[in-house]
Amino acid sequence: MRVDRVEEDIYVFVSSLYAQVTATVMLTPQGAILVDTMPFPTETREIAAFIEEHLGPDAVRYVINTHHHADHVFGNYLFPSAQVIAHDTCREMMERSGRAGLARAKRESPALAEVELRLPDMTFEKQMHLRLGHQHMRLFHTPGHSPDALGVFVLGDKVLIAGDTVMPVPYIVSGSVDGTRRVLQSLRALKPDFLVQGHGDVLLRGEVEETIDASLTYLDCAVSQVSELVARGAPPEAVREIDIESCGLSRIPLDGLVSRLHTDNLTALYRQMRRGRSPNGSRS
Repeated sequence: MRVDRVEEDIYVFVSSLYAQVTATVMLTPQGAILVDTMPFPTETREIAAFIEEHLGPDAVRYVINTHHHADHVFGNYLFPSAQVIAHDTCREMMERSGRAGLARAKRESPALAEVELRLPDMTFEKQMHLRLGHQHMRLFHTPGHSPDALGVFVLGDKVLIAGDTVMPVPYIVSGSVDGTRRVLQSLRALKPDFLVQGHGDVLLRGEVEETIDASLTYLDCAVSQVSELVARGAPPEAVREIDIESCGLSRIPLDGLVSRLHTDNLTALYRQMRRGRSPNGSRS
């Protein structure tokens, strides 16, 4: 697992076991804040050991979940003395489907055998402010990638932890194109010095606008190309003809996983359009 130091007391961990998923640690004399966990206990324990080395045992005061997906929440249980914070909808979705999802994951991966589902303790609807030591951050709802997504903007250091709203390819299978578009534009307006993606490398100030613009262009391209397929009555497998590079993004990031995510996006768009729904999930 790679560790990137973003600011003096802010560290980003990048998984070597699953899709370069990220978790962010903020250290203060009063304790630590952890934004997202790793899916596999081995890597989450590495993060816990890092924090203990710097601050001592049981130093994590808050764990923030950017959304309910397993690769971001399965490590919650390893921080029993911390409060877990998430959006209202995140808790609802974890209550509704989290246990069944964890059971499936355990059947597929023995490495998850010990994982326990831990729900958020503290939730909010639109936004909340969190202060610990010298760190002050704003948590805010960012529905797009998923309906329960949130972002974390560290105000003093201008570090934006975007969760899966920003990643090497926008992933809208469980969200919406229009929601993702709106959120990406609002994140760009924050002009962060650093942006932590949900998966992949940390973006520097000069890369943020370029990356978000490329994501917006990709979404427009995907919708346009799938619309053409549906209009001419092409079968669903025809979406595989639409290469990710034709929409302006590279197939290389996340060890090539982006190509599969791209195909998932196209398939979801095709199904929505065939059902007579617009890409934002409403009736067209």
